[in-house]
Amino acid sequence: MTSNVSYAVSERPLGTPRHVRIVTIGAGASGINMIRTLREKLSDYEHVVYDKNPSVGGTWYENRYPGCRCDIPAHNYQFSWKKNPAWSTFFAKAEEIERYLCDICRESDLGTSIKTSHVVKSAIWSEEESLWHLKVENTESKELFDDFCHFLLDATGILNKWKWPDIPGLNNFKGDLLHTANWPKDFEYSGKRVAVIGNGSSGVQLVPAIQKDVKELVHFVRSPLWVTPPPQQMLFAMKSESILEDIKMEGDKYTPEQIEKFASDPEYYLKYMKIVEEQINNRFPGTIKDSDIARYTKQALTQYMKATLKGDEKLIKALVPDFAVGCRRLTPAIGYLESLSAENVRVVTDTITEVGEHTIKTSTREEIEIDVLICATGFDVSFCPRFPIIGREGNLQDLWKDALPRAYMSSSVPGFPNYFMFLGPNAPIGHGSVFTITEHVATYIANIILKCQTESILSLAPSTEALDDFYEHINAFMPRTAWASTCRSWFKNGKEDGPVTALHPGSRIHWFHMLEKFRGEDFVYTREKKNRFSYLGNGFSTKELGDGDPSWYLGTLKSTAK
Repeated sequence: MTSNVSYAVSERPLGTPRHVRIVTIGAGASGINMIRTLREKLSDYEHVVYDKNPSVGGTWYENRYPGCRCDIPAHNYQFSWKKNPAWSTFFAKAEEIERYLCDICRESDLGTSIKTSHVVKSAIWSEEESLWHLKVENTESKELFDDFCHFLLDATGILNKWKWPDIPGLNNFKGDLLHTANWPKDFEYSGKRVAVIGNGSSGVQLVPAIQKDVKELVHFVRSPLWVTPPPQQMLFAMKSESILEDIKMEGDKYTPEQIEKFASDPEYYLKYMKIVEEQINNRFPGTIKDSDIARYTKQALTQYMKATLKGDEKLIKALVPDFAVGCRRLTPAIGYLESLSAENVRVVTDTITEVGEHTIKTSTREEIEIDVLICATGFDVSFCPRFPIIGREGNLQDLWKDALPRAYMSSSVPGFPNYFMFLGPNAPIGHGSVFTITEHVATYIANIILKCQTESILSLAPSTEALDDFYEHINAFMPRTAWASTCRSWFKNGKEDGPVTALHPGSRIHWFHMLEKFRGEDFVYTREKKNRFSYLGNGFSTKELGDGDPSWYLGTLKSTAK
């Protein structure tokens, strides 16, 4: 056996972390939670979160249109580590969710890691330095400055880059032109002739919220959609658990007595949360195409929608789908179907051919006079980054503009070392609460960073082979689901028959399980030293040094337990 004279033992104990700088882009739920997760999991690091808005909250700061709320039950749309028994309604309104996120930042001192009104303009990977070099703009001072990081975390999300519809003459409109995702503060629509384009998640909330106050409401609908009964109605009708019989509500609002009960009895509150959570998670079997439950669900929803539309054949034809339940995102759409039967509401399915100065022209040559034009037309869901991200394989903007967006386990991309995303392509964004989803992603990423810190790894990225295998599975699985059925959906980037780019091939629990362990064998590494075991160091472990318990493996003494 020959010795390697060029190899020298490191004098660092096993487990010693290398100092790293981490930059997160976005201070919505994902970015806020990442601050806390890193504080719990890592040591010897710097972390800054840049957000383009003047305040935290992401989606819930930006969206403020009338009726805006989450369509996931409020008591499940929260962090597991910051439960809020004081939610006022079954579905929390946007301003209440925004306040919840702001309160967390203040109470947990997370704001010290956040720089608002800062936009990342570009990110370029340096192979020689194993660093990301960033250009960042302070939008208040207009200063453009350089920054760097060892790990770049993209928490910008998917539903935040709103877009105008591609309609001739749209910019020629002389009335009030609005987008639901850019709603002007204190905008007055009362008594006006209003047109609303779109019946996605925003449109179905906006229409019933403004219908009673406008003079006329013309609702342009391009595609039908499945509308579910209010989930609390479905949940409480089942009475499968005795706790549900005791829940006190007035409409969709919890009574003060009920809120106090949640706050004073944590065990009771947790039981309620878990029952609701399990009902949400149990939706997945209904997305399996041609299953008995899928057929039953379609029949039941058809009956519900026809009854709610009062048997109006014109509305039924326009709104009740033929496609599979779940092909488009399911929504409770509280009050939406009922509002369409109001005397001041008209549903139009004709194609808009042109927008005039005060009119909308349709394919039937009709000209409809309006005062306000509201576009509830959604977001850019292509996953294409807003700014250049240049890695080993070029600019991610170009790669995903010219080809389908693909990410390993929705979080990383071959050729882009130390770059991780929240809710990237094929994440479970349509499966339930994003809060618990982002907690799992944050833990997954933090564990990877810790591995790099303590095992002398400078950079890592998934291999192309691993990504190809992952998408071979996705493409084989998706035809089993309603998501791949023929309908226009943002799950398929607004296409009718395109591949499903937005959803995970499995249940929410399936995705949580998948992320429990990091598959290091799927990654390509660059190390500090050629020898992969150099991190073993000088023979000592950090577990036996310092103030820790060096015999932790025997158990913890009560007198020393924290």
